[in-house]
Amino acid sequence: MATQARELPPKQELPRDDGDDYEDDEDEEEEEGEEGWDDWESDGDDAAGGSGGLLCLFCSARFDSDGPLFAHCGSVHGFDFHKLVRELGLDFYGCIKLINFVRSKVAENKCWSCAEISQLEGKVPWAEDSYLKPFMEDDSLLHSLSIFDDEEDEDCGMPVVTGECSVGNGRSGELQGNGLNTIIDDCSDISARFEKAVTTESNGGDNNGSLSEEQTDRQLKITRASVTAKEIKKVDDNYFGSYSSFGIHREMLGDKVRTDAYRDALLDNPSLMNGATVLDVGCGTGILSLFAAKAGASRVVAVDGSAKMSSVATHVAKNNGLLYDENANTEQKGGPQVISVVHTKAEELNHKIVVPPNGFDVLVSEWMGYCLLYESMLSSVIYARDHFLKPGGAILPDTATILGAGFGRGGTSLPFWENVYGFDMSCIGKEVTGSSARFPVVDVLDSKDVVTDTAVLHYFDLATMKESEMDFTASLELRLPESGAAAVAGVTWCHGIVLWFDTGFTDRFCKDKPVVLSTSPFSTPTHWSQTIFTFEEPIAITNEKSVVGSSASVGSAECPAGTIRSRISIVRASEHRSIDISIETTGISSDGRKRSWPAQIFNL
Repeated sequence: MATQARELPPKQELPRDDGDDYEDDEDEEEEEGEEGWDDWESDGDDAAGGSGGLLCLFCSARFDSDGPLFAHCGSVHGFDFHKLVRELGLDFYGCIKLINFVRSKVAENKCWSCAEISQLEGKVPWAEDSYLKPFMEDDSLLHSLSIFDDEEDEDCGMPVVTGECSVGNGRSGELQGNGLNTIIDDCSDISARFEKAVTTESNGGDNNGSLSEEQTDRQLKITRASVTAKEIKKVDDNYFGSYSSFGIHREMLGDKVRTDAYRDALLDNPSLMNGATVLDVGCGTGILSLFAAKAGASRVVAVDGSAKMSSVATHVAKNNGLLYDENANTEQKGGPQVISVVHTKAEELNHKIVVPPNGFDVLVSEWMGYCLLYESMLSSVIYARDHFLKPGGAILPDTATILGAGFGRGGTSLPFWENVYGFDMSCIGKEVTGSSARFPVVDVLDSKDVVTDTAVLHYFDLATMKESEMDFTASLELRLPESGAAAVAGVTWCHGIVLWFDTGFTDRFCKDKPVVLSTSPFSTPTHWSQTIFTFEEPIAITNEKSVVGSSASVGSAECPAGTIRSRISIVRASEHRSIDISIETTGISSDGRKRSWPAQIFNL
């Protein structure tokens, strides 16, 4: 019988700590020769671009409006923005893309001049719509462009929208300009919402003439980019805010399987850790950074998106004598004080500090969520790997595998409801089970309730995989055990599929002591539990031969399936940090007949 299902971490908005107790400003030390870790410095909170005026594209100078900013870029940095706009014929969203492109290249320490850009032939390198997404969070420059003000007034009488929308609650959102209003429906697909927002006219508006298709397309892209970024930021704030609760960290630190695996991988692999520079992505309380420092790392940079937890991790490192002191002289450095904590997302680390490109020997992160991919933190780890890890550097863990099996009646709540203090409440159990067929359940499944062999659904090589590989489709083929103590005679009913994951600290990097962290129902339970997906109806399965010529449906008691094949797709949902899971199930009898059930869609 499964234990009581647990709820997912709350996604509530919590008061954010401004980080007054945390200082991330460090003085740059100038040394001759190759740039190294002593050149590491913090740019402070202003680097985020959220306050103090419009930030220059190339340096830390700030301006009250875009005119003086672009004049400064031309005179000081040789980047004539207005000339480029004219020569390349850029429209408004072309300018948005160009600004985000330049900021991304500057963050990568790559230099682009006007001459190089104006000589480009064919497709410009910022043509992709991905550059509509602000590279720098809260980039005020993108909302302050005045270059098209006169043109927009003359052409269509409708300024570019940076308006606000109410999302997901059915209330009205308004796009200011030429009487265009809209009602934002409770849609899950963000693209559909914005197409409706941009193209729907209000009944009471006075609209003289229609917009051209090109103008509408431009308006759509700008609106989608602006509001999508705001939604992502809101979800991120809620996500990092939820991890400001000490209860969550108490649960994770108290998960002995989890914490021991990371401790052993870091402390028991001296050939990897001695003198290494380490990046800890999503540090939380800083426990992995503490392990790394204890293991002999020469420098540890701990990154967390929660202001509160960044401050906490700083105090923890300081209280344990491991906090890096930027004011110490060169002779004093190199001792146990090696940890620096930075409040930022991994994708924006270069906005906060200056580090040698690809300057880390080891990247460590406890990024896994329920069903491995829930919360989608893996994309941040991949970004950090590609931008901050040395070629051939170690990523811990370096493999992840999603596995699955079929579970029996004991994995549902039916047995509980059939005997409640001697009373039959099975009518409730049937309703609860029906509801479970629409929603995934995160719970600890008793190993005795697993009725099929285990099968591998998908394998990730974290050292080489691309972000796009987070979305995948694969198949599980489930059969009853044919031999051993688990072998079952006759018909067994499979009520659904349970998924879990293993992560490996393999001998590719952990040569002294490889480690495996398993969340299997056959192992010690972890705070991840397992993720349970219940079929709409149970499927009969057997190892015995089917009756030849039987007219009964495959998967029934009269004609049980020999194999249950489930085609499973796991993709990132339109709601940031969530995942959608679809399961298409087919029963195959021993004589080759098949029966398919309707696909089931789950959101986690």
